[in-house]
Amino acid sequence: MSSPTTSLRQPAASSGSGPENQLLASVPTGLLINGEWRPAASGKTFDVEDPATGKVLLSIADAGPEDGKAALDAAAAAQDSWAQVPARARGEILRRAFEMVTARAEDFALLMTMEMGKPLAEARGEVTYGAEFLRWFSEEAVRAFGRYSVSPDGKSRLLVTKKPVGPCLLITPWNFPLAMATRKIAPAVAAGCTSVLKPAKLTPLTSQLFAAVMQEAGLPAGVLNVIPTSTAGATTGPLIKDSRLRKLSFTGSTEVGRRLLSDASETVLRTSMELGGNAPFVVFEDADIDAAVAGAMLAKLRNMGEACTAANRFLVHESVAAEFAEKFAAKMADMTTGRGTEAHSKVGPLIDAKSRDKVHELVTDAVASGAVAVAGGGPVDGPGYFYQPTILTGVTEGTRILSEEIFGPVAPIITFTTEDDAIRLANNTEYGLVAYVFTKDLNRGIRMGERLETGMLGLNAGVVSNAAAPFGGVKQSGLGREGGLEGIEEYLYTQYIGIADPYAV
Repeated sequence: MSSPTTSLRQPAASSGSGPENQLLASVPTGLLINGEWRPAASGKTFDVEDPATGKVLLSIADAGPEDGKAALDAAAAAQDSWAQVPARARGEILRRAFEMVTARAEDFALLMTMEMGKPLAEARGEVTYGAEFLRWFSEEAVRAFGRYSVSPDGKSRLLVTKKPVGPCLLITPWNFPLAMATRKIAPAVAAGCTSVLKPAKLTPLTSQLFAAVMQEAGLPAGVLNVIPTSTAGATTGPLIKDSRLRKLSFTGSTEVGRRLLSDASETVLRTSMELGGNAPFVVFEDADIDAAVAGAMLAKLRNMGEACTAANRFLVHESVAAEFAEKFAAKMADMTTGRGTEAHSKVGPLIDAKSRDKVHELVTDAVASGAVAVAGGGPVDGPGYFYQPTILTGVTEGTRILSEEIFGPVAPIITFTTEDDAIRLANNTEYGLVAYVFTKDLNRGIRMGERLETGMLGLNAGVVSNAAAPFGGVKQSGLGREGGLEGIEEYLYTQYIGIADPYAV
């Protein structure tokens, strides 16, 4: 295994340039409650750091239980009036927000790079992806259709309508600060629901800026409330037990998701859970190896591997494993680490020291069990939380790195012999969010889609996320779907009205 090195790292530019400081000065640092930005009731704040340098970017208000209650008070008070706003008007607010985010794409991209670490090119891609949820649900707002029908016995009429579920608690992760916010807020707004957003402590600044844009787009006071906090459980726990809250949408780890589901059971709270993943990336002997490697780079290194959709296990047919690994390693070797604002940077830092240590622990365990690092293999010296893009060959079944979500730029390769063998290995996990399959045989691709236990499948594609598609998993990867035609349904409930026979005398 390679020793820690600085060979992949060029000198980091100092953070805090003129444009960066100007952008930070435009970010609200308070809590957004009932349309007003205000300090936490306790007066407390917490720091947000740049993971590439460890330096503080901003200090923002630190919400506590009192603030959480005030946010839910505002959401509950605004619910009835917001539900009565015509769907077209709700959609127009989202459309304006889409145009405003798009116009400020460089601001949002730079802010995400500063607080999360991803290279600017990737951050720009997230702005495009995240903004698309605003446009998509601006159009879906007017399509939440019900139906009218005659009962089978002809003696009554059946009227089915869709109604907003009510105030929502939206909890977003740190890895996609804009897209995870828009993917939840946009359908809630479109459906006529008010909400309380609790962004991740590590990356709350993008949500703060986005909430300000929503205000500028005309969203009424109380419809969206934002409560960044360093004490998530203490602040949101009482909200989950409050009968006024009608829905919880969470994206994060399966471990936390289980606890939230348990808490939500007390009030039979409607939930959406987008949880962990352990995505298999399957390469068959007939695959276009160059295309598979290109797909692997996208599926593995997008967001430095810090994505629930990241390929976690590379299952490669034994006849092409050597060729795939060699070409994959060559591509990985070209991936230079650095602060995301630097022109040479292709791989940014991991989010914090704890995350980097976890990644290295998994790599060290795999190597101790016989794996070989043919690229990378260790942390990068210097400031920030960088890890070398790494490929491990000779990984054996039972190794921790095949069962735990890596959340870093590490690709373990294991071989298989038959299609049945590939299915067995791919399904050997408690997770089922996404899988990737590379093959030229369409029939095999269809079989894999039918036999793999996964909510999504990339067939000869290394990226599946799309605002027009239903995003979500099976097994312990979650409940419900975000995006697509299904996304708005998570924020609506169905009401049936039985009407007496209009022909009855």
